[in-house]
Amino acid sequence: MLAAMVFAMHPCVTLAQAVKIAERLETCKSCHGADGNSVMENTPSLAGQPEDFIINQLVLMREGVRPVASMTEFVKDLTDADIPVIAAYFSKLPAKLTGPIVDKDLIAKGKLLAEKLVCISCHGKTLGGNEQIPRLAKQRVDYLLYALRAFRDDKRPGADTVMTAAIPNTSDADLQALAHYAASR
Repeated sequence: MLAAMVFAMHPCVTLAQAVKIAERLETCKSCHGADGNSVMENTPSLAGQPEDFIINQLVLMREGVRPVASMTEFVKDLTDADIPVIAAYFSKLPAKLTGPIVDKDLIAKGKLLAEKLVCISCHGKTLGGNEQIPRLAKQRVDYLLYALRAFRDDKRPGADTVMTAAIPNTSDADLQALAHYAASR
């Protein structure tokens, strides 16, 4: 069924490619969620992410520029033809908030911080992302906090340095508030 959907979505994909990609998508879903919305701690949801963002991340991981140990085996054999099909599939799925409950008290604080840090200048008014910029809205709180700390502490190899420069001295408490605000959008 998934192979038929992939084949229908991408007319230039052969049926054999569609079957192979469908198998890969099932592997993706085991961590990133059956509907692209992760239920695993510190694992990002891919549903609703901009297609270009997913493409860039998969290429950076495959090429070893952005090493992510849990993704190494999965991305090493992805072809340039596979990646856009996988990205298109996840980008078309609706994002839903999963994981830890968003703390309403932190949302207001996070909103003020997001305005001060001008998060919308890259991530958009709704924090829905755009092209190569990721969607933060409805992302898992725990993953957002994990990623924000990695950016702040300059421990995210292959990442855009703009984020590291945007939050260099932000406290853990402020990062937590930002994560809750973004997830709530």
